[in-house]
Amino acid sequence: MAELKVITYNVNGIRSAITKGFVDWLNKESPDVICLQEIKIARKDFDPKPFEAVGYNCYIFPAVKPGYSGVAVFSKAKADNVIEGTGNEAYDKEGRNIRVDFGDTSVMSAYFPSGTTGDERQAVKMAYLDFFYDYIRDLEKKRSKLLVCGDYNICHRAIDIHNPISNKDTSGFKPEERAWMEKYFNSGFIDTFRYFNPQPHEYSWWSFRANARANNKGWRIDYIAATKNLEKNLLEAKMFQHVKHSDHCPVYCKIKL
Repeated sequence: MAELKVITYNVNGIRSAITKGFVDWLNKESPDVICLQEIKIARKDFDPKPFEAVGYNCYIFPAVKPGYSGVAVFSKAKADNVIEGTGNEAYDKEGRNIRVDFGDTSVMSAYFPSGTTGDERQAVKMAYLDFFYDYIRDLEKKRSKLLVCGDYNICHRAIDIHNPISNKDTSGFKPEERAWMEKYFNSGFIDTFRYFNPQPHEYSWWSFRANARANNKGWRIDYIAATKNLEKNLLEAKMFQHVKHSDHCPVYCKIKL
């Protein structure tokens, strides 16, 4: 393939998304690779057949806890190599990372912890960020062409959230989380959506409360991050805000190989 069309999408339960037309949409949109987060399904309960019928190989990494977290990569090309998890038992039990290699290019689906339930989970989130930063920098030395796709559960800048002032101390927009994102992107990763789209009011997640989506009171917490060496290969990036199988929307990027 001369071009790689990649989508990342937090489906908030793959079975729920399927009942809302997810398979038909995927078939019509036809990305080469789609990274999913919050699949919320056990391995024994996952049926790949509907996805295989529309041309996808399915690689999933569920959480141990039923109905929780879990990530996946579906790809038209068969992967050369699939790595489930990061080797950190605590995070791997929560099904947070899966990496798929195609030749010299690697695509990871990542679901970063949320800290919204209180101080304890916020501490878990910050520990994960520290761990992941070191992990991904180390991985980049071995797999230099890398796309890290997923729900980071962080808005990077004020432009990425509908109300930055009232949310300045809210998990997902805390100063220390935003500083981590700044460090991450400065370490050699490109925020592919922002690379092409400098405009405000572009969000990838909306609360189910208070008609937030209809009023576009959202957060941009889903990203496709590309290593700096892929910058010249980036062709376009956008979000599909009209697509509604979840409280998130799909985020898309096209790369020349």
